[in-house]
Amino acid sequence: QVRLVESGGGLVQAGGSLRLSCAVSGRTFSTYGMGWFRQAPGKEREFVATINWSGSSTYYTDSVKGRFAISRNNAKNTLYLQMNSLEPEDTAVYYCAAGYYTGTSRTETGYGYWGQGTLVTVSS
Repeated sequence: QVRLVESGGGLVQAGGSLRLSCAVSGRTFSTYGMGWFRQAPGKEREFVATINWSGSSTYYTDSVKGRFAISRNNAKNTLYLQMNSLEPEDTAVYYCAAGYYTGTSRTETGYGYWGQGTLVTVSS
């Protein structure tokens, strides 16, 4: 059974940093692309960042470019999202997702497995 478990969320002041982690078990982590999505209160879930199987290719939504960095450690079966210069608009539940293929995907349809989410709250 594939399992994705996010951690690292919490309350932080604007301008601060957090690092989210996503531990994956039950499948060969190193052969699939991964992604981060988020859902703010009252809004639909949206794409944040994606990374291919090797970590050589990444994409970000415009609002987080230059502030967030997605990475992975295939030896540890773990995906990361380093979030710097956080803004109140980044407040959301953050979800990691495992893709069907080795490449990146910016849409939810590219992912077959999801974590339960971790809450990030940025105070002004």
